[in-house]
Amino acid sequence: MMQRIGVLLASFLGGVVIIATMAVAQQPAAPQQPEARMPPGGPDQRNPPNQPNAPNQPNAPNAPNPPNPDPLNDVMFPPDLVLGHARQVGLTDEQKTFIRAEIQKTTTSFNELQWKLQDQMEVLHETLKSSSVNEQQALAELNKVLDIEREIKRLHITLGVRIKNHLTPEQQEQLRRMRMQPPPSAPPRTPDQ
Repeated sequence: MMQRIGVLLASFLGGVVIIATMAVAQQPAAPQQPEARMPPGGPDQRNPPNQPNAPNQPNAPNAPNPPNPDPLNDVMFPPDLVLGHARQVGLTDEQKTFIRAEIQKTTTSFNELQWKLQDQMEVLHETLKSSSVNEQQALAELNKVLDIEREIKRLHITLGVRIKNHLTPEQQEQLRRMRMQPPPSAPPRTPDQ
């Protein structure tokens, strides 16, 4: 069961990453800067003492923050997070039963859509294989793929909304705090990280 939840979550997050990537891709591109690497002598060796940090370097004051790979992370609660902390947040038996039933329904629908998507991707692949592609046919097949992907994304958002709506505001706040805490094995973060 937890493996299916993991697959569901991975697919959900992958879909959200695709949406975020598409949103970023629609923005005007900034000129590419070479990646700043730490010189062997340490951070003070990167820029001479009398030169300010260049923009887009990791320690530059005006460097943009990297985009969040999951733009819904702060408002939704993945099923594995909720069920994994059921005791800590005080889930009732009714809440656990509801969430498990929703996960089961979603998993069944998700599997059917994944098979449908795989079949449709094969059709699209065959359409694009030719040295001369029928553009209208290719776009029609692409629309079928996108429709299935849309159904999958809708399924995941529906699951997230239903889970969230069955949590009390206090449980939601506890889950937000738990999500913000670093894992026990991770070293504490310093302010310059």
